[in-house]
Amino acid sequence: MNRVSLTLAATLIAAAAAVPFADAKTPPNLLVVAKNIDDIVSLDPAQAYEFTSGEVVANIYNKLVEYNPAQIETVVPGLAESWKISDDGKTITFKLKSGVKFASGNAVRPEDVVFSLRRVIVLKKAPAFILAQFGWTADNIDQMVNKVSDSEVSVSIAENFAPSFVLNALAARPGSIVDEKEAMKNAKDNDLGNAWLSRNSAGSGPFALRVWRPGESLVLDANKNHAGGAPKMNQIVFNHVAEASTQRLMVESGDADIARNLGPDQIAAVKDKAGIKVETYPQAALHFFSFNLKHDKLKNPALWEAMRYLIDYDGIANTLLRGQMKVHQTFWPSGFPGAVEDKPYKLDVAKAKDILAKANIQSLSVDMDMISSAPFTDIAQSMQATMAQAGIKVNLLPGTSAQVITKYRARQHEMMLLYWGPDFMDPHSNAKAFAYNVDNADGSPQSTTTWRNSWAPADLSARTRAALVERDAAKRLDMYRDLQRDVLKSSPWVMTFQAQAQVALRNEVKGFIHGPTNDLVLYRNVTK
Repeated sequence: MNRVSLTLAATLIAAAAAVPFADAKTPPNLLVVAKNIDDIVSLDPAQAYEFTSGEVVANIYNKLVEYNPAQIETVVPGLAESWKISDDGKTITFKLKSGVKFASGNAVRPEDVVFSLRRVIVLKKAPAFILAQFGWTADNIDQMVNKVSDSEVSVSIAENFAPSFVLNALAARPGSIVDEKEAMKNAKDNDLGNAWLSRNSAGSGPFALRVWRPGESLVLDANKNHAGGAPKMNQIVFNHVAEASTQRLMVESGDADIARNLGPDQIAAVKDKAGIKVETYPQAALHFFSFNLKHDKLKNPALWEAMRYLIDYDGIANTLLRGQMKVHQTFWPSGFPGAVEDKPYKLDVAKAKDILAKANIQSLSVDMDMISSAPFTDIAQSMQATMAQAGIKVNLLPGTSAQVITKYRARQHEMMLLYWGPDFMDPHSNAKAFAYNVDNADGSPQSTTTWRNSWAPADLSARTRAALVERDAAKRLDMYRDLQRDVLKSSPWVMTFQAQAQVALRNEVKGFIHGPTNDLVLYRNVTK
């Protein structure tokens, strides 16, 4: 048995008490996913804020309303069978489906909804800001979310926000409904079950967490009480495999059914292999670079304009990334309602030099922070070369993800190469990130690209706010389209690419759903 098979067998036997099998092929009722899962910090939906934890939470918990991965412009019933919006738009009353149970066997009650939304606000972990946008605080949450009857719960918001924004935010990760009885049975020191839920589960989704061993594996068991019927797979086993080359070997040998983190070289190697298929899924993550306006040398808008012509967009996408990203230049991803597909910029060194000369920008040297791994290294080196052709010296400063992001959040960078994914499927999520900043003080840190680059555009901020409260859905999307076009032309960052996930699957795997975010990677319909 080779090293990969030994790893797989050890995981299954130790973690899942799996039935022994004679060869390296995975059992028919068990799905093995080879994936880098070392980004997980917590599996409590009130705290989970990493890519992999979001994927796991999405398969364990239900929400009042949920996204349809095949039609993300609308939310569909989740635990709620229907909802009614008050005339003033400030209260939504949800009617819960009857007969739904958590994996524990406990019934899903209005009390669980009140408990779950309240604990997000009270615990105030990273994703809490998504619900706090409703004007919810620890002091007023008890007045804002209430049980109306044995089958109804009401949710109130502080302002007259667009109903579509409220529903989209409730469909996001912190809107997950937790089994109050299970959480409080395991609570310690008034943590509302946070420590326990970080490594256990209490949801009503198609799967329940069996075990998570950081840096090794994570196993989900089918939820026999799931309202939609138990999934076909008895278990989903995530094997932590950081190396793309090892993931390739696993899916080729049959040790894994799905390999999730293959690079362009591995995809090219497996795409024509017998028994394997490669599928491509558009993603919401956007890649960009930005200028920190705390530095005077980076404040000239002519510099921002010239840099838009110093990127070899097509060369990077087609030659370096080979299908794992596509060119995208606005702040709302392609495929989402209201997205602008304009791509007016191409590599044009002569035009960039002319813009720089007219602005009298000469001999500029700038440091660019970047994550020291693919695809960032390839993108950064290409940018460094094309910018040098216009006389701009870019000094690359590679670091780990944690180092780069920590520096970015502290506004200590000059130039930053990074990526961004929306926190929920509403254009306000990215409009707030890229067009809104009304408090640029160092002492008012915000999780936005605007604040982190010290850019406070008053007009765009006012228009972002106006779009948030616009209740005419069509007019609202037009407002976001206008914002995207203006940010495209005049912001101190350059949007470059939109990610595309390329996944290798064994041919027999059917029903795998890979939506545009990790919260929409679903295993409930998988068969093989």
